[in-house]
Amino acid sequence: MMREEMLARLIVQAEAEGSDLVTLRAVVEEACDLGAARVLERMGLADETAHADLIELRQLLQAWRDAKTSAWQAVVDWAVRAVLALLLVGIVVRLGLWDMIR
Repeated sequence: MMREEMLARLIVQAEAEGSDLVTLRAVVEEACDLGAARVLERMGLADETAHADLIELRQLLQAWRDAKTSAWQAVVDWAVRAVLALLLVGIVVRLGLWDMIR
């Protein structure tokens, strides 16, 4: 555990020598790195294929968003066509052209 040892040494150094700004920044940086590594490990993203997995998940999410947008556009397109068709039928009936169509 290299990071844990480094963090422990920095804390000991801060206690022994007093905590100057450089030491405090080093402690915070090492603690953040250690915490991030733990989170990635708990999430199962600490291996070599994690980056490729995340890229694939982002592509899958983008494909889902594109499909959802496309589906909504198709629904709206069909709704507009239905309204226009009903409007056209209403105009035909209103003008009395229904008998000419039959």
